[in-house]
Amino acid sequence: MSDTKTLFQNHQSNSHLFCSEIEDWQIYVSAQAGPSEQYAAEEFQYWFEKAYGNRLTLTNTKTGDGQIQIGSVEESADVDQSEAFQIEVAPDLVKIAGQGVRGTLYGVYQFLEDGLGVRFLTADHTHVPNFAQPDGVDQTISPRIPCGQFQYQPSFSFRWSYYKECSDRPEFAARLRVNTVATEIKLGGKTPQNLINHSFHSLLPFSQYGDDHLEFYALVDGERDRNTHGGGPQLCVTNPEVIRIATESVIRQLNAQPDLKNISVSQADTNRYCRCDNCEAINQQQGTPMGSQLAFVNSVAEKVELVHPAVKVGTLAYWYTRQAPKTTRPRQNVQVQLCSIECCTLHAINDPNCSKNRAFCQDMDQWGQICDDIWVWNYNTNFKAYDLPFPNLRSIGPNVRYFLRNNAKGLFMQANGNGNSGELCDLRNHLISRLIWDPTLDDRKVLEEFADLHYRQAAPSMIDYIDLIHDNAEATNQHPGCFPSAEEVGLTPEIVDCSFEYFDQAMAQADNATVRQRVEKASICVYRARIEISKDLTSSERKDLIEQYISLCQKHGQTRASEHKEATVFFDELRSSLS
Repeated sequence: MSDTKTLFQNHQSNSHLFCSEIEDWQIYVSAQAGPSEQYAAEEFQYWFEKAYGNRLTLTNTKTGDGQIQIGSVEESADVDQSEAFQIEVAPDLVKIAGQGVRGTLYGVYQFLEDGLGVRFLTADHTHVPNFAQPDGVDQTISPRIPCGQFQYQPSFSFRWSYYKECSDRPEFAARLRVNTVATEIKLGGKTPQNLINHSFHSLLPFSQYGDDHLEFYALVDGERDRNTHGGGPQLCVTNPEVIRIATESVIRQLNAQPDLKNISVSQADTNRYCRCDNCEAINQQQGTPMGSQLAFVNSVAEKVELVHPAVKVGTLAYWYTRQAPKTTRPRQNVQVQLCSIECCTLHAINDPNCSKNRAFCQDMDQWGQICDDIWVWNYNTNFKAYDLPFPNLRSIGPNVRYFLRNNAKGLFMQANGNGNSGELCDLRNHLISRLIWDPTLDDRKVLEEFADLHYRQAAPSMIDYIDLIHDNAEATNQHPGCFPSAEEVGLTPEIVDCSFEYFDQAMAQADNATVRQRVEKASICVYRARIEISKDLTSSERKDLIEQYISLCQKHGQTRASEHKEATVFFDELRSSLS
C-alpha cells in the first residue's frame, strides 16, 4: 500500500504508541456528548475491531490512562463552522477532540486513516489492515504512532465531491469528510454554508413584478427583457428599488433560516445582462460587466451585515462577470465564486503551456488579490457522456492546490452527481474527496493506492489504461472542455483497442469475483468509446457491442448517460440506430 500518511508523518518523538497496545483499552465518551461524538466513539470501536478482532468497551467514566478519550475542545467564536481537531498521543492515552459538530468525528477518521491505515475507498469497500494473528502468523505489522500533539484545520470550509454515491450514502460522505450532504446529526450534519448559485429569479420573481415593473429588469437591445431562459430575466442592478427589494428578500430568507452562514445574490444563467445607461457607465469604467454586478452585491451585503453580521453574501464570477473590476472591491462579507466552465480539463489550470486556461488564471489571480473568501465551481466529468474516457485525473490535484493558493475557501467539484456509475467514478470520488480534505496529499500516490487496494492484482493494468488515455491526449495536443466528443479527448480506434487489451489483462489478473466485478464496472467506458469511434463494424458486430454495453450498464446500475439524458433513453437511441 502506498504511504499517504500526513498527520503523523515526519514527526520526531522519543516515544511511540504501538496500536496493538490499545487492544485492552477502553473508549471514553462523555454521557453528555452530542450525537456526532457518540457516533465517533462507535466508529472507532467498529473499525478497530475490524482491524484487531477485539471490541473495545465504551465507557462514560474517564480514567487517567488506558483510554481512547473522544470529545470536544473548548468552543471558539466560530465553532459552528469549525472542523478543526487535535489528537494527543501518549504511551498510555489517546485524546481525539474537535471543534463544532464535525471536528471530533473527522478527527477519529483521520486517526483511523493515519494511525491504522484504514482507507474509505467506496461506500461498499473499506480497506482495513488485518492486524489479527490467526494461526500465530502476523498478517500486518501493527503501526507505531509517535507520541505528541497533532492538530489539523481543513483548508476548505466547503467541500463537495459531487458524486451520487455521496448523496445516496451520507455515512460514506462523512467518512470522506465531504461536509455538504449529510443531514443526520450523528454524521455531523452539513455545513451551514450553501453552494453559491443563480438567485436573481428568487429575489425579484418576474412572475410577481414583471407585469407592472419592467424597469426592474435588464435593458437588452433597447427593450426591457422578458426572456425567462436560464432563470432570467436579469435584473437592472443599478435601480434603487431593485436594490431595496432584493435586500428585503435576502433578509427575509435569512430570518426564516437563522442557521444559514451564507446566501446567494447572483446573476441568472444568461448573458442578457442590463445595458441601461447607469449599468453600462459602471461597466465601462470598471472594464467588465462585473462592475455593476459587484456594486449591486456590495449594496445588498452592506445592509445584510446590519441584521446578520455573521452571514456572507455570495455571488458568481461566471461567464461575462468572471473578470474582476478595475477598482471596485468586494466587501469583507462577500464571497466570490469563480466558475471554470470554459477551461481545458486535461491540463492544470495554471499550466503555462495551456492557452485555453490563461484567461481563467488571470481572473483567479486578480480575485485572489482582492478577496479573501473565494469559492470555485470546477468541472470534473464529461457532461455530454458520463461514461466516455475522460483524461483529467492528472489535473485535479494541481487545480485544488492552485485554488487554495488563491484564497479559495469553498470547492464544488462537479461531476456526475445526478447518476450512478460513470467512468472511473469510484476512483474519482475517492481522489477528489481526499484532495479537497487535504490538498497536501500526493495525488498520484492516492490514485495508485486506490488501484492497489480496490483492483488488487489487476491494479497494474488499470494504471496502464489510465496512463494510456492521459499520455495519448497530451501527446496529441488535446484541450478538451467538459463537453468533449470522443475525438476531442484523443480517442482513436487504435487507442480504444489498446484500452480493451488492458482491461482484458485486468480481468485475467483479478484474483476473485469481487475484483472482477470492479474491473468490469470500470470497463464500461471502453465499450462506450468503441461505440463512438469504430466506424468499420459490421451491423452484427455493432449490435453485439451495443448489447454488451447496455448489459454492463444495467448490471452496474448506470442510471444516466449524460447530464440531461437518462440511460434508458440513450439505450433506446442506440438500438434504434441499428435499424
